[in-house]
Amino acid sequence: MRRLLLTAAAATAAALTLAACGTTEPAADKSEKRASEAITLKDGKGAEVKLDGPATKVVATEWNVVESLLALGVQPAGVADVKGYRTWNKAFPLTGDPKDIGTRGEPSMDTVASLAPDLIVATTDLPPAAVKQMREVAPVLEVKSTDDADQIGQMLKNVDLIAKATGTEDQAEAVREGFEAKVAEGRKALADAGMAGEEIAFADGYVTSNQVSIRPYTATSLLGEVNEAIGLTNAWKVKGDEAYGLGATDVEGLTALPKDVQFAYIANEEDKNSTPFTGALTKNAVWKSLPFVEAGDVHRLDDGIWMFGGPGSMEAYIDSVVGALTK
Repeated sequence: MRRLLLTAAAATAAALTLAACGTTEPAADKSEKRASEAITLKDGKGAEVKLDGPATKVVATEWNVVESLLALGVQPAGVADVKGYRTWNKAFPLTGDPKDIGTRGEPSMDTVASLAPDLIVATTDLPPAAVKQMREVAPVLEVKSTDDADQIGQMLKNVDLIAKATGTEDQAEAVREGFEAKVAEGRKALADAGMAGEEIAFADGYVTSNQVSIRPYTATSLLGEVNEAIGLTNAWKVKGDEAYGLGATDVEGLTALPKDVQFAYIANEEDKNSTPFTGALTKNAVWKSLPFVEAGDVHRLDDGIWMFGGPGSMEAYIDSVVGALTK
């Protein structure tokens, strides 16, 4: 009798062991799957960023990375200054209803934490103290804001890096190909119109305390590189800053530009301080006497093209500037 009981107990134990083995197999498979999807990246500052898998719930602290996410088919869960993005980046509209996480320079940590993101995409312009705080919430991928030696190349590298973090490498390749095709298209259109090599001066401007400030986009700016990529010549002689290639001048400084230069700018009707070329300067004697103003070679490009954006914004810029110069 005792032997029968022991045999039965052994059989039961064996059955339980088999059953237990059966229930642990799927868990092991799941663990292996997670390990195979794990991603390790080096961000724009050389920091190692580890993710369990492609990020799907992403927060973005700067408009250019918001645009890159949208171009890759990733709808951000949180965006810095949603209203500002929708005002200044109409070339690549923000869809859906992302949470506004505060300003681009000072995002709300409480708001970011409430979203429980898989990933926070920031730029190297964000203060280190803010990045440190955000790393307590989720992995932070910092993309390099600029590279004055290769602004276009850095823009595309940033798209590729974000794509690796979100598992959207195929879309990144399509984004790159689309941008390169648009550059070739714009270059051909200008050449066909006899505009190859034409000198251009792109700027934006602001009115502060009734004083007009003009900001030239020199050859080392992103738009400066795009202009040259499509066959134009940058006419600015002022020196730009080391990061963004942006200069500073006033209306008198415009007298140093070539007489036959093509002058282009982007303004915004929702920000009246950004429209001196159709506002304060229209009553300025120096502005009105400039040869390119008298010749009608001043071009207001389409509103809502973000001058520091990604490939989508740059494609919209190419369409707009080519259209203005060849009409």
